Amino acid sequence: MNMVLSSFMFIALFAVSIAHLLWSAGRTWPIRNQKLLAQTVVGTPGVERVPRLPSLVVGILAFAAAVFALALADHDSGGPLMDIAGLGLALLFLARGFAGYTAWWAAQFPEPNFRLNDRKVYSPLCIFLGLGFLGLVVLRHL
Repeated sequence: MNMVLSSFMFIALFAVSIAHLLWSAGRTWPIRNQKLLAQTVVGTPGVERVPRLPSLVVGILAFAAAVFALALADHDSGGPLMDIAGLGLALLFLARGFAGYTAWWAAQFPEPNFRLNDRKVYSPLCIFLGLGFLGLVVLRHL
């Protein structure tokens, strides 16, 4: 069960990583122009472009989290530090996921395209990943 869960998590995080790495290189996939892409994935008022360095950092961190999800599926790897890191990632993703449904978050990221995608894709994905990391930590001890 843990290998199936970690594989799904890897696929999702790898896709997020590739998208962010493409955006950091100036590509606009899958959206037709920079401004619309920025409004859709950044969501701050007046945003014109996806910031390249933050996008690169998110891409690298998403890839690291993807690899970590696979490593977390191995019961014998890492010991208690691996469990603590897995719980930390679970809390991080859960916090981001649930924050997307708050009025405070909506005020920070008011662009309509971002709001729509955040409610339907970004926040649910973060909640899935947070629960996935939590599940992987629990499965290491069963």
